Amino acid sequence: MSTPDLTPALDGHVVAFTEGSATLIAERTGSGSDVFLLVHGLGMGRSVFGELARRLEGTVVAVDLPGFGAAPEPDLPLTMPQHADLIAAHLVAADLPAVTVIGHSMGSQVAAELAVRHPDRVRAVVLAAPTVDAGARRVARQALRFLQDTASVDPRVVIRGVREYLRAGPHIVRKIRATVAHRPEDVYPRISVPTLVVRGSRDPVSPPAWTRAVADAIPQGEYAEIPGCGHETMIRDAGPAADRIREFLGGI
Repeated sequence: MSTPDLTPALDGHVVAFTEGSATLIAERTGSGSDVFLLVHGLGMGRSVFGELARRLEGTVVAVDLPGFGAAPEPDLPLTMPQHADLIAAHLVAADLPAVTVIGHSMGSQVAAELAVRHPDRVRAVVLAAPTVDAGARRVARQALRFLQDTASVDPRVVIRGVREYLRAGPHIVRKIRATVAHRPEDVYPRISVPTLVVRGSRDPVSPPAWTRAVADAIPQGEYAEIPGCGHETMIRDAGPAADRIREFLGGI
């Protein structure tokens, strides 16, 4: 296994956590008893959460999942439940209280699994731009939607995304397949904590009918839409999403 790069991406304290062949990188910033866990999407890494981390009031832990960002490749790409179990083990080892987990895109699938498999580790959930739409569970269909979204994205976000995809390495296709094979709609009804489901109003990857169905499936689900944003909600301009998250948490 390669040695992980522990260079800070958010100007915080960085650690590597390993179980078996899987290593995640966790970077902690901020302070306070409220703890936010940030889980990135497919082909991304913790660096995309720089602006959001600065806008959240509390302790922020942003992770690079195994094989993404600066985290080394595991022997095989992890499933969504395996990602969740690894994160939970890190939360226990780091002696962190129950977190508000914020998952973007593929990270929303990991966040949902974490809430269901390890409910004692989760206080609340934010599912931002949730995937994978049950009506489009095909690699080609998802790729087309991502391309449609990219056409309207700030070039700075595109450049950052390309860089992270290159860092994701030669196993990216297997990682995509692991994401598409997951059935989050089977997980949502079992989430027992307050959950905010957020999409950008211009997001073709997470259509409104799908994201509303996600919120409706969660017993304590709440739906919100961020005007003017695409799938990169919370990355390009984190302000509106951070405000909506703050409002949501203030009501629980």
